[in-house]
Order: sequence, then structure tokens, then C-alpha cells
Amino acid sequence: MNVPVWVWVATLVALVAVLAVDLLIIGRRPHEPSMKEAGTWVGFYVGLAVLFGAGVWATAGGQYAGEFYTGWLTEYSLSVDNLFVFVIIMARFAVPRHLQQKVLLIGIVLALLMRGAFIAAGAALITQFSWVFYIFGAFLVYTAITLVKGGENDEDDFKENLLIRWAKRALPISSSFGDGRFSVVTETGKRLFTPMLIVMIAIGTTDLIFALDSIPAIFGITKEPYLVFTANVFALMGLRQLFFLLGGLLQRLVYLNIGLAVVLAFIGVKLFLEALHTNTLSFLNDGHGFHWAPEIPIWLSLLVILGTLGIATAASLIKSSRDRKKELIGSGN
Repeated sequence: MNVPVWVWVATLVALVAVLAVDLLIIGRRPHEPSMKEAGTWVGFYVGLAVLFGAGVWATAGGQYAGEFYTGWLTEYSLSVDNLFVFVIIMARFAVPRHLQQKVLLIGIVLALLMRGAFIAAGAALITQFSWVFYIFGAFLVYTAITLVKGGENDEDDFKENLLIRWAKRALPISSSFGDGRFSVVTETGKRLFTPMLIVMIAIGTTDLIFALDSIPAIFGITKEPYLVFTANVFALMGLRQLFFLLGGLLQRLVYLNIGLAVVLAFIGVKLFLEALHTNTLSFLNDGHGFHWAPEIPIWLSLLVILGTLGIATAASLIKSSRDRKKELIGSGN
């Protein structure tokens, strides 16, 4: 896929413009959006992604469009899991509702920056060293096993890391979020950091962990840096509004981790098979590819990912509904 420089520039300008509008809305009027407002924005961003994929289809063909849609769907699913951890962080640190939009937007911008850096590094690696797919594949399978061991989503999914514990212990922290700034000056002239700084450290380190998962996953679907980048950006757009649109539904997706584990394991195996097929390591088959290793087509990847996430969502909602009924029966209502 040959993407001219002007297309890269135009895409970056357009995406930055959309994000800038989002930033201006947050900066001028922090608020909790209504269901209608949140739904409109989510629909707008999803529509943009669909239209972009159609544009890829029209200009580069169905193969690349399929890679974009599959990559976008995978990254969107991982981003929803990232969003769930954001919910836990904001609940853990009791972030006021009117400041949660600001936290979400900063978290999304940090995720974009980190994923952009990892995309650049990943693209350089796979260009020079095809064997890196062995590492990517093994890492995704390991991540899938970790997700399965973690079981259902709960607040134990987030644990304060070393950096957060150090910040809470070493920095002078105020008891109030105030107007959402990172620091305040007391009446005595002493500068204190607000809990917002600790929240941002937690959000940033979480973004870093999810970037480590998401980049190998998307490179397991497409090797085109342009598609990798745009799929990630579109997957992160609208997450702020999606948080308020879904509300309590996020906590009902109890099998989301299991579904994501299956998706990541599938992509990990796909990467490993591809690494075998194009093998260049001299100590394996004298540096020749293993022709028996099948290449999984993009349409099959899309079906597996869609089917797995659909089953995980349906099973989650059924389980949550049954659990609520049991609670109502147990309480005598």
C-alpha cells in the first residue's frame, strides 16, 4: 500500500482538528453529557470510521479495507477494556463527575501519543527484523493467558503501581480536586498538588500497559503503518462519550476479558504461523520458511473477532441479568 506524503499530512491534520474540537468543548464547558449528546458523538465517530474504511476500499481495494475494519474492531475492543480500567481508577480516587470528561480526554490523548510512538517503533522493527513476529505472537498469547487467569472484571484489576505509591508518599497532596488543576496554592502561600495529578499518573501508566498489548495485536492484522495508525486513532475517538453512554453497562461486561483473551490468543497464533511461513532465522529450517504453516486470511480473522466479541457480550449480559434477578429474589423484592 503506497500512501503519498500528502495523504499522511491531510489525515493527520483532519484527525488533529477533530480532537481539537473535542478539547475546546471540554476546556470551555466541563460537564456530564446527556445520553442524547453522548450517543450523537459516538455515532458520529463510528460513522467516520466506517466512511474512512469505505474510502480505503475505493482507493486501495477490499483487502486493505478489510484489514482496516478488522484492526479497528480489535483496537476498539481493547480500548473499551482500557475504558473499564479508567472507570475503576476514577472510582478509586473519587473523581467528581464534572471532572471525569477531562480525565477521560487526557487519558485518550496520552494513549494516542504512546501508541503513536509504539507504532513507529514496531514498524521499524518489522521492516528490519521479520523474526520479531515470534516475539509479538508469544507476547499476545502470554497476555491472553494473563487475562484468563484474571477472570471477570473487578476492582482488583487495578493495583497502585510503584510510581503512584511513590507520588502519594513523596508529594504534598491536597484533599480536594478543586477546579481540576494539578496544583493549588493555599492561603498561606504553600503549593500543593491535587489528587488529579495522582489520577493522571494512574491513567498514564495504564495507557502504557494497554499500548504494549494493542500494537502487537494490530500488527498481527496489518503491516501497513498508515492503517495501523488510523485504526488506533479511530478506536480511541469517542471513548469519552462512550463512557457516559454505556454508564453501568461497562461493569456488566463480565466476560469481556475472556473474549479479548480469545482474540489476542488467535492473533498471537496467527502471528506465529506467519513468522514460521516467512522464517529467516538460520537455526530454524536453515533460514527457510515452513511452507506447511497456513496464512490465515483477513476475512477469517474478521469473522473470528466479531463472533468472539459478540458471544462474550451476549454471555455477559445474560449473566448480569440472571445475577440481578437472584439479588431481587434474595432481597424479597
